[in-house]
Amino acid sequence: MIVRTKSDKALKGQQSVMECVLNNHPVDCPICDQGGECELQDLAVGFGRDLSRYHERKRSVQDENLGPLIATDMTRCIQCTRCVRFTQEIAGYQELGMIGRGENVKVRTYIEQTVHHEMSGNVIDLCPVGALVSKPYRFSARAWEMMSHPLVSPHDGVGTNLFGHVLRGKIMRVIPRENETINETWIPDRDRFSYEGVYSPDRIQKPMVRKGSEWVETDWETALTKVVEGLKSRASDLGVLASSTSTLEELYLLGRLARGLGSNNIDHRLRQRDFSDQAADPVYPNLGMSIANVDSLNGLLLVGANLRREVPILAHRVRKAALKGAKVISMMPVATEYLFPVAVSIQSGPAQQVGDLAAILSVAAESAGKTVPEHLSSAVQQAKVGDQHRAAAAALVAGEKRAVWLGALAVRHPAYADLRALAAAIAEVTGASFGVLAEGGNAAGAFLAGAVPHREAGGKAAANTGLNALEMVQKTLKAYVLFGGVEPWADSVGADAARNIGGAEFVVAVTPFANDQLRAIAHVLLPMGTYVETSGTYVNLEGNWQSHAGAAQPFAESRPGWKILRVLGTLANISGFEYQSSEDVREELRKLCTESGATAAASTGAINYKGTHRATKVTAGADVLDVSMYHIDALVRRAPSLQKTREGRTLAVTY
Repeated sequence: MIVRTKSDKALKGQQSVMECVLNNHPVDCPICDQGGECELQDLAVGFGRDLSRYHERKRSVQDENLGPLIATDMTRCIQCTRCVRFTQEIAGYQELGMIGRGENVKVRTYIEQTVHHEMSGNVIDLCPVGALVSKPYRFSARAWEMMSHPLVSPHDGVGTNLFGHVLRGKIMRVIPRENETINETWIPDRDRFSYEGVYSPDRIQKPMVRKGSEWVETDWETALTKVVEGLKSRASDLGVLASSTSTLEELYLLGRLARGLGSNNIDHRLRQRDFSDQAADPVYPNLGMSIANVDSLNGLLLVGANLRREVPILAHRVRKAALKGAKVISMMPVATEYLFPVAVSIQSGPAQQVGDLAAILSVAAESAGKTVPEHLSSAVQQAKVGDQHRAAAAALVAGEKRAVWLGALAVRHPAYADLRALAAAIAEVTGASFGVLAEGGNAAGAFLAGAVPHREAGGKAAANTGLNALEMVQKTLKAYVLFGGVEPWADSVGADAARNIGGAEFVVAVTPFANDQLRAIAHVLLPMGTYVETSGTYVNLEGNWQSHAGAAQPFAESRPGWKILRVLGTLANISGFEYQSSEDVREELRKLCTESGATAAASTGAINYKGTHRATKVTAGADVLDVSMYHIDALVRRAPSLQKTREGRTLAVTY
C-alpha cells in the first residue's frame, strides 16, 4: 500500500475540508482567548487555503450560560464534540450534548442549566477553538506573554501536577501538567480555579501588630522580635496548629521551632476527633498502593469516602476500574452519587458504621477461613450480619487486586480508631491493601516532618507526646501559633475553637489572609506567601516527594513561610536554622527520613497498620462533619468563581 499525503489530490482535499470547517467560523482571532494556542489556527495555516471563497452570510449561535467557571462563544464551535465526549466518557455525567440538525446543530445542555461536575473545567483545555474558555481568565492575557511554571496542587493528597502561567509576576491561570502516573492530563476545578484566592481582598500586605483594639502596620524586624518574645515567655503552654496545605519545608521548620521552644503541642489534624490509637499510626498516611494501580483494582471497599468531593482524581481512576468490572462497596452516612457502578451500597450512619464494619469482618474472616484478631473479637460478636454485609464481603474477596480505603468522613468520625482497626483487619483477612485518604495536600509530609504531637521529624517517636489539635482548642492555652492559613472557625471541629483561642494571652497568625474573625483573636499577623509564591515540596498519598519553585512574585511584603520560620528560629537562638534555600531544608529532612527508614515505607500494598485497638460499639448521638470541597482550606474559600458554584454555596453538613 502506498499512501500519498502530498499529491495534488490530497492537498486539494485537505484544503476543501478546512474550507468547510471555516465556512461558518468567525474570523475574530485578534480578540479570541484561544489565539496563539488554537488548534484550528495551526491546521488552517498548515492545510488551508490562503483565501476564502465563501462570501455568504455566516451563521450566529447564541451563547450558553454554563456557570461561573466556563465562558462560551458558541459561534466559534466547530462541533468536534470533544466536550460532549469528555462529559460522557471521562466525567461519567453527560452534561453537554448536540441538539439540532444540519447547520442548526449546536452544543448545549439539554435543559437550561449550568454544569456542576467537579472536573468540568477540563473541557476548556479540550476545546480546540475559543468556544469554551475560562471565565475568570477571559480577556486577561495572551498565551505568548506568559511564563509557564510547574506547580503541585496543595488541596488533596493526590499531588496533582499543574502549570501556573505568570504574567509580570502575577499568576494568571492554572492548567494541567501531564503526569500519567498521577493525574494523567486532567485536573479538578478546585485546582484549576483556586488561584483566584491568591489576590483576595483579605491578603495581608505588611506585618501587623494589634495595639488595644487597633491594628498597626509595622516592619518585619519589629514584628518578628515581638513574636519571639511573646512565644518564649509562654513556651510552656504553647499550641501550634498547622495547615496540611503547607509545604514539607514549612512543616519541618515549624516542628523544629515548636520543640526548640520546649513545646510538643503541634498538630495539623484539625478536623480529626479520635486520637486514641495514634501510637499505632503508620510512618505517614498513605494509599497502600500506587495511584496508577488504582485503575486495575478488582475490588474496593470505601468507608466514609466521598471520592468526588475529597479526591476527584482518585474518583476518576476508580471509575475506570469500575467500568472494567471492579466491584466497589460503599459505606456512607447518606446516599452518594459516585458516577460509576457500585456493587454494594451500605447506607450507614455514624452510630452504625462500627457495627457494619464488624459484620463485614465477621463474614470476610469466615469466607477466608481465618480467625478474627483477638482485640476485635468483642466487636465482631456483637455485630448483626445481614445480606448487605455478606454481599460486601463476597465482592471484596473476588479478584486479585483489592483495597480498603478510609475517607475523610471516617477520619472525622468520633470512633475513627475503631473504624481503622476494623478496616485494617478486613484488609488483612481478605489480602487487600489498606489506605487512609488523609485530608490536605501534605498530610503525609506533615507526619514525616514531625508536625504531629507524638512523632518527631523522620517518623521517630517523640519522647513526650504533646496535645493534639482537638485538645489544644478545647481549652485555652497561653499562646498559639496558627500557621499556613489556619482559620479555627472553619478548619477545626472544636465547637468553641475560635473563642478558646481568642482567650489566649498571645496569638500569632502566619497566614496569607486575615479577615475580621482572625483579627479579633490574633495579636500579630505575619504575611506569608501562598503555594504559587513559594518553593517547596509536597508528599502525596503514595509517598512521592514532588517539589516546585515559586511561580509568582510574593504579594506586597509577604514572605515564603519557610523564610519566616528560619528567622524566628534564629532569633529564638535555636541552633541549626542557618538554611540558605528550601532545598537545604528538604535535604536535611530527607536524610532524617532515610536514616529512620521512613522513605522506605512507601506504599507497597502491604498492611501498614498493626495496632491492637479494641473496637467498641458506638451508640446513638455520634455525628460526622462533611465539608464542601470548595471550603476545605483558606485559599479555596477565597476563590470567587468556585464560591458561586452549587458546591461552593453548600456549607458544611453534619450527619
